[in-house]
Amino acid sequence: MEVPRNGGGFEAVRGLVDADTAVYSWVLEHRRADTAAIAAATGTDEQEAARSVERLLAARLLHVVPDDPRVVFAVAPETATAQLAAPVEAEIRERQGRLAEIRRELDRFSASYHRSHSPTAAMELLENVEDVRGMLNHASDRCRREVLSSQPGGGSRVPEAMQEALTRDKAMLERGIQLRTLYHHTARFNGPSQVYVTAASALGGQYRTAHELFGRLIVFDRELAFIPVQDGSWGAIVIREPSTVSYLCEIFEQTWDRATPFADAATQGLEEVSREIHTTIVRLLAAGHKDEAIARRLGMSLRTARRHIADIMEELGAASRFQAGCQAAVLGLLAPDARSRRAPVEAPGAWERGNEFA
Repeated sequence: MEVPRNGGGFEAVRGLVDADTAVYSWVLEHRRADTAAIAAATGTDEQEAARSVERLLAARLLHVVPDDPRVVFAVAPETATAQLAAPVEAEIRERQGRLAEIRRELDRFSASYHRSHSPTAAMELLENVEDVRGMLNHASDRCRREVLSSQPGGGSRVPEAMQEALTRDKAMLERGIQLRTLYHHTARFNGPSQVYVTAASALGGQYRTAHELFGRLIVFDRELAFIPVQDGSWGAIVIREPSTVSYLCEIFEQTWDRATPFADAATQGLEEVSREIHTTIVRLLAAGHKDEAIARRLGMSLRTARRHIADIMEELGAASRFQAGCQAAVLGLLAPDARSRRAPVEAPGAWERGNEFA
């Protein structure tokens, strides 16, 4: 009977079948046995018994008697585990050594980097998405109290991104971190966003929507803020200066107070939200905004914005945008207290919550 070489432990263990348990137990009880005796005792033919013995030998649960390779004896599972795990543990130690070497070598460059990216600087420019992700994840891990987040858009979020967001938010909520997030109203009509908000709300997260938002923002503990760069890139500005961070938090709070709780978006508030979206579009049309600007301001696709505009003009019985504006004024839809606020142009936010950062 051939003795298996050391190696392939994982495959050997996975190859065990239920019949091998009976063979192992019988050999263990009778101290020693050969294939013929095992076959007779377990009611199988010698070929099947031999295959079972080979599997148990590979798993180190059986060993051959040194002076008679046809006879086997059983050992404790702990002994087999130690024999099979030894090469795996050696490989782990080797890989850990390689990791330590990688860290040592790259740490030599840290001083140069941090001299030009002081962690105490009032503002810091992150020019690429990898640095943004790393800084956001670092801030998330160090967060102690709360996260405030404004995430424009929301009508086209995908399930994978929202699942990633839920996983990260769950970890923070379980640490007792308070999460408050603002979305555009259009997020209420996005299935993945609905599922995400329902699940995260059950864990303690708070979510509201508004017809317009002031821009993209993430603030940690009212001490560290992230805003997008305005050059169309994927970068971000990190702000640590206390007065500026406090100012951004105040803008968030004012918008939060006027926003509508997300609640169960599938059953509550959709009629009111749709009406508010239409009213806002009317004001923006009357102010001379183009379709593209309206879509961006309301966080929806250009196609969706144009569909809303067509519906509004039909409801007002208007043949032109000018006529629609006049009719809206007659109906009192352009009241001074409801005047549209100016919102900044959004850069592509690859680091938004629900995408790169949860």
